[in-house]
Amino acid sequence: MGEPTGCPIVVCAFFKERGERPMGRKAEVRRDTKETRISLSLDLDGTGKSALNTGIGFFDHMLDGFARHGLFDLQVTCSGDLEVDCHHSIEDTGIVLGTAIREAAGDKKGIRRYGHCILPMDEALVLCAVDLSARPYFVYDAKFSSDRCGDMDTQMAREFFYAVSYAAGMNLHIKVFYGENDHHIMEAMFKAFAKALDMAVAHDARILDVLSTKGAL
Repeated sequence: MGEPTGCPIVVCAFFKERGERPMGRKAEVRRDTKETRISLSLDLDGTGKSALNTGIGFFDHMLDGFARHGLFDLQVTCSGDLEVDCHHSIEDTGIVLGTAIREAAGDKKGIRRYGHCILPMDEALVLCAVDLSARPYFVYDAKFSSDRCGDMDTQMAREFFYAVSYAAGMNLHIKVFYGENDHHIMEAMFKAFAKALDMAVAHDARILDVLSTKGAL
């Protein structure tokens, strides 16, 4: 993506020297189906603010952790068929979030592309690694001891991240090393993903184009 409109050259150079991200990488995405109606806005260069209403309280809590720890500004509203269960609302939100990540990242020039995090949450320890390669691939190694966290099915963690990875064109790996409390395990997943993505979309002054031997991502 090009430099922000109206940004003085000296300021843009300052950002690049420090390896920071220029402002303004945003996306707004809507998805309307017979099962869900979703509106989402994402700013990759935000401050961690969120406004969330998916109708699933625990899922909102997870998305808030994603926004806050990735320093992304995120707004999500979802009206879904919760009288069935939470599946469609969570999976479709993953599709929309992945689409927003892809659109906001733009041509990916100058970004680090790869990101990783090993994140502790009390007794739980979770690894997340991402590659914004435009080639979707998803690896998931996690188990929960219960069926639900609050009003969110624990099975939906896998479905959410799978949807994000394929809609974003992202190589995404999540592995739970250990943990006992399902809330802690789930929260560590979302926070680790946030930190890994934050690293991947950060700019590096040494990267002048895209970080690929092909010359394109």
